[in-house]
Amino acid sequence: MHRKHLFLVAFMILAVFLSGCNGVITPATDEAKIRSVIHEYFLAINDQNWSKAKNCCVYGSDRYYATCYLEDAINALQQIYGTVTITCFVTISDVNVYGSYAEALGSGTIVLTADYYSESESASGYYYLQKVGNSWKIYAP
Repeated sequence: MHRKHLFLVAFMILAVFLSGCNGVITPATDEAKIRSVIHEYFLAINDQNWSKAKNCCVYGSDRYYATCYLEDAINALQQIYGTVTITCFVTISDVNVYGSYAEALGSGTIVLTADYYSESESASGYYYLQKVGNSWKIYAP
């Protein structure tokens, strides 16, 4: 039963991890900012710094609410197992900017550990971003 919860949360992290589409030439500064915000997001997930992770998202977007849901799920798992560890490894291979919107092709692995249980998932797909002010933020379609 507990392993089922762990698998469910690992699956939810994977759903938050990736989204899904194609190409255009990107200014280097925007590309660097896009790569940076995606890495910051997953570092915040690793650290379970939920406010920082949500700050990397467009407020009110599907990605923002998925992060809130993930926070609640991890907190619930901590009630059962005590310490819960999340480790995300992300590689961004391509970035395309379309004005105030962008997509970044990424792949990664997520490892979720609670007590003596561990689950891992690997996947690839697109991250979708929107420029908010001077910052890029992640959203889900």
